Amino acid sequence: MDGRWRDVGVLAGALFAVNVVARLIIRLGFDGDDTVADRVSLGMFVVIGLILAVVAFRWGRRRPLAAWAADVAVAVLVAMALTVLVGPLLVGHNPFAGGAGTFFAQIWLYLLASGAGVLIGYLVLTALGRDHRSQQLKRYAEVKTAKPRRVVRR
Repeated sequence: MDGRWRDVGVLAGALFAVNVVARLIIRLGFDGDDTVADRVSLGMFVVIGLILAVVAFRWGRRRPLAAWAADVAVAVLVAMALTVLVGPLLVGHNPFAGGAGTFFAQIWLYLLASGAGVLIGYLVLTALGRDHRSQQLKRYAEVKTAKPRRVVRR
């Protein structure tokens, strides 16, 4: 159980670190240029989606969907809360400075990017037949075809 929460914490920390790096790039390199800031933010969401696609692909091979989906959801929610509430403070801004529209837009974009990443990773895994359920069904079919049929005498 300890390793499970460590993995969730590492994932949440990695997702938050991507946001911190993007905010520092915007703050130090392109302060005041909204076009570049939007592109860096878009790149951040793409990287978050890719990280979650890889995590879904790897965790989906080892464990059933119900076991790892909750872990990913907790990590995404913790990372999103840190990104929206703590991230702006690290670069000297108020989390609510842009108004309610900007605040909730960040939440929706984060959920969209993370949901798309997890969905793409799991769909690729399932399409390749490498997910936990497909592997269980494959092992079951191999066991059932390997045993000779038992003859019943009456």
